[in-house]
Amino acid sequence: MVKVGVAGYGVIGQRLADGVALQKDMELVGIADLAPTLSIKALKEKGMPYDLYLVEGADKSKFDAAKIPVKGTFADLIGKVDIMLDSSPGGVGAKNKALYEKAGVKAIFQGGEKNSVADVFFHGYANYEKGLGANYLKLTSCNTTGLIRSVDCLDRAYGVDRVAITIIRRVADPGDYHRGLTNALQMDKAPSHQAVDLMTIMPHVEATGILVHTPVTHGHIITVVAHGKGGKKITAGMALDAFKSHDRIRVVSIDDGFLGNASFFRYARDLGNPRGDMYEIGLWSDSIVESGDNIMYAINIPQESVTIPESLDGIRAALKMQNDSKAATAETNKYLGLGKWK
Repeated sequence: MVKVGVAGYGVIGQRLADGVALQKDMELVGIADLAPTLSIKALKEKGMPYDLYLVEGADKSKFDAAKIPVKGTFADLIGKVDIMLDSSPGGVGAKNKALYEKAGVKAIFQGGEKNSVADVFFHGYANYEKGLGANYLKLTSCNTTGLIRSVDCLDRAYGVDRVAITIIRRVADPGDYHRGLTNALQMDKAPSHQAVDLMTIMPHVEATGILVHTPVTHGHIITVVAHGKGGKKITAGMALDAFKSHDRIRVVSIDDGFLGNASFFRYARDLGNPRGDMYEIGLWSDSIVESGDNIMYAINIPQESVTIPESLDGIRAALKMQNDSKAATAETNKYLGLGKWK
């Protein structure tokens, strides 16, 4: 049984912990954090299902005052695991890496860290094999993770040599009071980092893109224009067939009531998913259109939870639990219940 720890119990960390706990071939040893945040207090109210360890600088007296049990120090946690999932605030993970190296423990970092923190910039489908046995992996961002899922899906089925993307980006996660964009859209300079990151993971695909920040919190929407490799035309029917076969892509339609990003969040809550999470990206069947030799479509990115499956794939790659992406993603998907709606 692979032993896993999670550093940082915030938006991503709590979802990573839940994801690991669902994997029957992994054991969540514990989580580590700095302060008794609302997330930690909620964990305590739920009966403290995960052991808590404190990182350097934490004031244990504050946890004691809140009657939150503490198992030990961050060093204690690191000493008990095979691999750490680091979802600390951007920049902190890079500092934690020195602790992991000293202990001889592997680690996977989230998208907020610089690529230089890791040996491999990783995606569970597109370059799983590059992560086999690696000591340090870094995940792509939420937008890039979902984008690559869809492009890789088409590429594996038919071949893709270039894409152009437009990202309509939510401005903040729910509860991020420090974000102030209201009644306005904000442009980023082109090309967006997601296009550049896609080319890093999939160097055979030429990508460019534009990003627009929007004053919403529940999900991003990305439109993709893809060109078949060697000029081979990918029809709407071909694209739909490929997308429907993918367990991390939920194909929906406007006629069924999926009018936009909030529809997915509401549907996830109606399903009873914790926090209204969806691990899969949404793809509108009625957005798939042909334009000359290109195929165009639109996807919804649930930014808080979309990277969790690929993070678990990273554990499988780094520890060589499975030797290829097909086998590894199938195991992750099975334990997360992905594809069960089909």
